[in-house]
Amino acid sequence: MLKNRKGEVESPLTRRAISRRGMLQRSAGGFGALALSSMLAEEGQANSTTADPLAPRKPPLVAKAKRVIFLFMTGGVSHVDSFDPKPKLFSDHGKTITVDNFQGKLGEFSMYLKRPDWGFQRGGKSGIEVSDLFPHMRDIVDDLCVIRSMSTDHTNHYESTLGMHCGSWTFARPSIGSWVSYGLGTENRNLPSFMVIAPYAPYAGNQTWGSDFLPGAHQGTHILPGTNPIPDIRPLVANSRLQELELEILQRSNRRHLDEHAGDQALEARIRSFETAFGMQQEAPEAMDLSGETAETLKMYGLEPGQTTGFGWQCLVARRLAERGVRFIELIDVGSSNNWDAHGDMATHGPLAKNVDLPIAGLMKDLKLRGMLDDTLVVWTTEFGRTPYNAAEGHTGREHHHQVFSSWIAGAGVNSGMVYGSSDELGVGVAENKVHVHDFHATLLYLLGLDHEQLTFRHAGRDYRLTDVHGRVVKEITT
Repeated sequence: MLKNRKGEVESPLTRRAISRRGMLQRSAGGFGALALSSMLAEEGQANSTTADPLAPRKPPLVAKAKRVIFLFMTGGVSHVDSFDPKPKLFSDHGKTITVDNFQGKLGEFSMYLKRPDWGFQRGGKSGIEVSDLFPHMRDIVDDLCVIRSMSTDHTNHYESTLGMHCGSWTFARPSIGSWVSYGLGTENRNLPSFMVIAPYAPYAGNQTWGSDFLPGAHQGTHILPGTNPIPDIRPLVANSRLQELELEILQRSNRRHLDEHAGDQALEARIRSFETAFGMQQEAPEAMDLSGETAETLKMYGLEPGQTTGFGWQCLVARRLAERGVRFIELIDVGSSNNWDAHGDMATHGPLAKNVDLPIAGLMKDLKLRGMLDDTLVVWTTEFGRTPYNAAEGHTGREHHHQVFSSWIAGAGVNSGMVYGSSDELGVGVAENKVHVHDFHATLLYLLGLDHEQLTFRHAGRDYRLTDVHGRVVKEITT
């Protein structure tokens, strides 16, 4: 028989009864203790980030850029019709080739080469060739670093849209904008640190700007172009003074409640979110009011006075948000329908390009005139490219192509007026200096002063990062 310290008889089962924490500490030779410490570490990290998740933070590396304007063209822009000239495609139009990867399927496939629908011309002092699809971007090509060796992991829109935004092609993960917000905080507490201006949801929907396991304060705030871009943002009270009095009373009540629940970090974060919402009421409508912009500025973006839609409106609002300290601004041109997915006819690229070409060039010129390009990183990309060939002879469209495509970056810390990497002579695969999406992300973070290997968040027992366990900084394109 076994007795406890009081001399009372205990059964073996009673004596073995221990707490859950004790069980974890003793089980599996100490393995349980590791699991417990991991869970406690996650809880501690969550508490530390919810206390003030948007507090400005100094980056660990030297930052070239303070903010990002991320231009995403939905549907897969054809690289061989835009930024990657292929003379051999013109001369070999209609000839057959054999490829070993078609739409993500491996094997041997006989294909008919298709010439580009637009000619290419050199632009600027750098002489970088850009197609007639983007004549205005060709005018500012000396400010760009064109990457012709991009590569991604999937041939479907949904997965590759996730990949370009989240660094994961299989699961929803925090968006790059959320990671930047998490790593740097905000410069303006009256506006969200991450804002997305999009007329329609892209493939993967709002997962493209979601924060996933990061604190919710880092999720992108969706702005819908139109007369009411942020619903319910205007106060309902009669005047601002009355609202201030109401909010003072509410704040005192909230603080008393917080004093009674000391250490409740989630409650503190919730109170801060109310304060940010009040700040947005004051600053967001003004940021999106273009009535004070000059006629010359509106013309630069291709806008008419009073216009509240179109990619030009998105670009000009992006500049105004950047001026006001928003850390990451994403502009999405179209949604999951009527986009750059030109399976049937490449002619559909024409109006889509016209929608964005002048506004993007205008944005670049405007940022440069105001001295903002010196500390703003501008990114232009799509989820993948399009095939230089077709399965059917004479077909006018192009299919998805993930093996190689083109993107460009410009602004703070970027070597301008240069081309990096190349595809082969037909635009089928990378020829040199491959830039995988993970490398792309690592480089963007580096320009913001963030180390992609150190910017992590512990979730479900492991440290996650935007680049997973991959990625290299492409320092050849940085100053």
